[in-house]
Amino acid sequence: MFRILIKAFLGLLMRVLYRPRVEGHEHIPGTGPVVLAGNHLTFVDSMFLGLVVKRPVFFIGKDEYVTGRGVKGRLMAWFFTSVGMIPVDRDGGRGGVAALMTGRRILEEGRVFAIYPEGTRSPDGRLYRARTGVARLTLMTGAPVVPFAMVGTEKIQPGGSGRPRIARFTVRFAPPLDFSRYEGMDRDRYVLRAVADEVMSEVMRLSGQEYVDVYATKVKSAA
Repeated sequence: MFRILIKAFLGLLMRVLYRPRVEGHEHIPGTGPVVLAGNHLTFVDSMFLGLVVKRPVFFIGKDEYVTGRGVKGRLMAWFFTSVGMIPVDRDGGRGGVAALMTGRRILEEGRVFAIYPEGTRSPDGRLYRARTGVARLTLMTGAPVVPFAMVGTEKIQPGGSGRPRIARFTVRFAPPLDFSRYEGMDRDRYVLRAVADEVMSEVMRLSGQEYVDVYATKVKSAA
């Protein structure tokens, strides 16, 4: 109930300040497990996504967001957990596995799990190659994938840091993608790549971004 009240308050504040456009919300199934997979432009994407979707949305975040000390640390922990963030230590060698297993658990509970297949925020506004975690999740759980695109959120928080600005943005959802034809093939790397690429093709169509067939982390590390 507390989380519902927080979401209602923040949702009202968002609609008044940012006046978001939401297209295709009807494509999100009303019940059962769902993977929301989309682009990642800036830090506020997860919060806004959770506020425009009627069902509770869960997503992975760095555990440092909830481990701060003092009043500020407690407020941050309260805020991020209230909007659906599940803290995971992603910097360790087993961080990716922990994130994947957390997403699997959420989906097996029949909930909505959001993931950014690029694995990180876009360094320059373009859309980058997907990691195969989204493919593993849908094939392991049978959950449909609903591609989405955040459009314009980079204007709210340029560079992914600093105080958010007031600007309109759009969230677009595509019809669910069903990959049941690949059941039992979640260890086949060619199938995983095909599934991930199909998801990103839909995200590119929704977002209108230029696509770059390399990993965003590689571009960031070379900068």
